[in-house]
Amino acid sequence: MTTKANATDDSFHVFDTTLRDGAQREGINLTVADKLTIARHLDTFGVGYIEGGWPGANPRDTEFFARAQQEVTFENAQLVAFGATRRAGGSAADDPQVKALLNSGAPVITLVAKAHDRHVELALRTTLAENLEMVRDTVSHLCEQGRRVFVDCEHFFDGYRANAEYAKSVVRTAYEAGAEVVILCDTNGGMLPAQVQAVVSTVVADTGARLGIHAQDDTGCAVANTLAAVDAGATHVQCTANGYGERVGNANLFPVVAALELKYGMKVLPEGALAEMTRISHAIAEVVNLTPSTHQPYVGVSAFAHKAGLHASAIKVDPDLYQHIDPELVGNTMRMLVSDMAGRASIELKGKELGIDLGDDRALVGRVVERVKERELQGYTYEAADASFELLLRGEVEGRARRYFRTESWRAIVEDRPDGTHANEATVKLWANGERIVATAEGNGPVNALDRALRVALERIHPQLAKLELVDYKVRILEGRTGTESTTRVLITTGDGTGDWATVGVAENVIAASWQALEDAYTYGLLRAGVEPTE
Repeated sequence: MTTKANATDDSFHVFDTTLRDGAQREGINLTVADKLTIARHLDTFGVGYIEGGWPGANPRDTEFFARAQQEVTFENAQLVAFGATRRAGGSAADDPQVKALLNSGAPVITLVAKAHDRHVELALRTTLAENLEMVRDTVSHLCEQGRRVFVDCEHFFDGYRANAEYAKSVVRTAYEAGAEVVILCDTNGGMLPAQVQAVVSTVVADTGARLGIHAQDDTGCAVANTLAAVDAGATHVQCTANGYGERVGNANLFPVVAALELKYGMKVLPEGALAEMTRISHAIAEVVNLTPSTHQPYVGVSAFAHKAGLHASAIKVDPDLYQHIDPELVGNTMRMLVSDMAGRASIELKGKELGIDLGDDRALVGRVVERVKERELQGYTYEAADASFELLLRGEVEGRARRYFRTESWRAIVEDRPDGTHANEATVKLWANGERIVATAEGNGPVNALDRALRVALERIHPQLAKLELVDYKVRILEGRTGTESTTRVLITTGDGTGDWATVGVAENVIAASWQALEDAYTYGLLRAGVEPTE
């Protein structure tokens, strides 16, 4: 498809509503500072419009618009205030909510208007004619005050199904009153792509209005519905970062924009911005305090991860055989997962990814494949523990395990005291740099006590370990014997301030499995730091 738009003209709008609609997701509670940070990220990404909230409806949104004017310089986006049409029986010029929209200072205002006849009569408790007058009066008043106006037709698709002529009359009224775009909202999220495309095509033809689309994801079709609307003539898409939103969410900004740029050939972002997409997605997830979805299209860490041996064999010949785009286009990377499904090609590609040259040593690769399958049969998982796999691979390549210390023994004690408190103490005995070291430490649990004891023992010899920090800790009971007799797998994620890595341990109890994962975590940390093995 030929280019329809670019980031500097007004022929196509990428409109983000993370700060309003996205913030309605269960578990998200944004402060004003959070909203300002997200707005900066979205502006950097290059969206054209950022809907900041409903000024006048709550103090937080009112403060956001006041601070945004003083604290944020938008390079690409325009700030949008959201609100409703005036009340029934009044005038827009005297309506306090309309005044709050003007007082926000936002250059663009989005009005929500009822487009479903039943909602007009039951929710607004007014007549269909008065609802049209509310739309006309409010839009024209805001335009007279020098504001650009967009109108969200709430429940449009359901309203169209119930009374198509009235739903279209709301669109016409808004457009004729001066609204630049009228957005058709699938508020309940129940539409399917073919239905959206048919309705949008008809409304474009019958009203002559410029249309946009706002899709909820209740059928899992929000992105597809958004693109179907574009196919039908919509030139304004409303989305949220990572698909955040009420119930199951909204159309996800990142797959929509990636599809427009890479599949439709439309230039909707500034030059080079698409390559920042993965970083922006994860940065916003951090601000809202939600773990980034690993399987999100384009930006998830698994979006270009390959596990099956057949896939790996093909990718070794040409990565495009099992990837629909080059992951670097969206700032992501290809990853090879090592598991019991791994074949020779998987191991060779993973070695290349880790910077380990396996050459043409088929016997070596075969040994690694068999070792991985044998270990995964015992309960280990290397697709989630790259660091442990790299240590295994280097051990095979170098002919022996890479060691910076040798464990003689360890123990962890949990003491239950009469007052209901617990004491956790660990002792480790090990050899490092030719020296036998015994160290004891307390912690807020037996694993934490072991971690601290290991640090006490090794930091004098390897001060680089002071930077290490346990980032995440997961325990899983594996299939086998029941209850507390089951085998346990522990995954530990460790960081050093510049990156994170994951290690795995499997044993008959959680403490022993944790010790294995800790040993690998410290060993890999020293490897990253460039320390030469001493044992």
